[in-house]
Amino acid sequence: MNSKRQFLKFSLFSTAVASSVTSFTGAVAATRKSGNKPNKPIVISTWQHGIAANKQAWTVLEENGKAIDAVESGVRVPEADPNVMTVGYGGYPDREGHVTLDACIMDENQNCGSVAYLKHIKHPISVARLVMDKTPHVMLAGQGALDFALSQGFKKENLLTDKAERAWKEWLKESKYAPVINIENHDTIGMLALDKHGDLSGACTTSGAAFKMAGRIGDSPIIGAGLYVDNEVGAATATGMGELMIKTVGCHLVVEMMRQGLSPQQACQKAVERIATKLGDYKSFQVGFIALNKQGEYGSYCIQPGFDYAVTDVKGTTLIDAPSILASS
Repeated sequence: MNSKRQFLKFSLFSTAVASSVTSFTGAVAATRKSGNKPNKPIVISTWQHGIAANKQAWTVLEENGKAIDAVESGVRVPEADPNVMTVGYGGYPDREGHVTLDACIMDENQNCGSVAYLKHIKHPISVARLVMDKTPHVMLAGQGALDFALSQGFKKENLLTDKAERAWKEWLKESKYAPVINIENHDTIGMLALDKHGDLSGACTTSGAAFKMAGRIGDSPIIGAGLYVDNEVGAATATGMGELMIKTVGCHLVVEMMRQGLSPQQACQKAVERIATKLGDYKSFQVGFIALNKQGEYGSYCIQPGFDYAVTDVKGTTLIDAPSILASS
């Protein structure tokens, strides 16, 4: 009797799994059999500072360049701009007054490189690229990342601008760590590109949360959390409170949902909703994703209104406000 019951349970379970696999395979096949001509090349990136970044990336893409070169070149623009105080040179320091940078990059073959807690180097994305291209590792951090950068010809620089230093000293008066949503404290530049060859790549770089604890590392240098690329399916990158992306491996989640047949827009929304459900008090946080698939379709979703992203293709550049949970609630 028990053997029969176990057999029936196993049969029902096997049927359910087979049905799920069939459904999953069908969704992927439907996506890949789309008769629409891919919209390529195309590049998308987070926030308004993505406009200038896209412009630079487009110069690579329109000349038949590779997506990996485009995203590296593109995000170097905000890294070098002292007026973008959440990325690279001019970024807000930690609570000790040190500017520490995180970045990662990923190509169409799932090669990737990352640096974390890197000081004194203006372009962490290019150091991450060299970690990918010249070492057997994925991530270097702290002094090791700096030593590697110097060995590759990068020069040490003072990244703390007068403006950022004044903001830090003002913060020290109360030393209250209370991130303000969408206000220059965790506005990462993440970029995704699809080139003329049909290949995807992505890059992500940041100075992290303003006035963070010394040693804090967010999602931006973590493959799967702040960035993920699967050349068969699509790519995603994130902005907002990095700890939440780490806890959910958010960008990998978005890509896997696209693998199951969801559009980039739907995948971003599902990922944000999952995070919000687990948070409970999600109205106090910001999380945003952008995604791009192999057809050149793109989408975004976030918790709080106010997150925008830049899209550049043959039709020009557009800044788009991402839909959000709170705007629709």
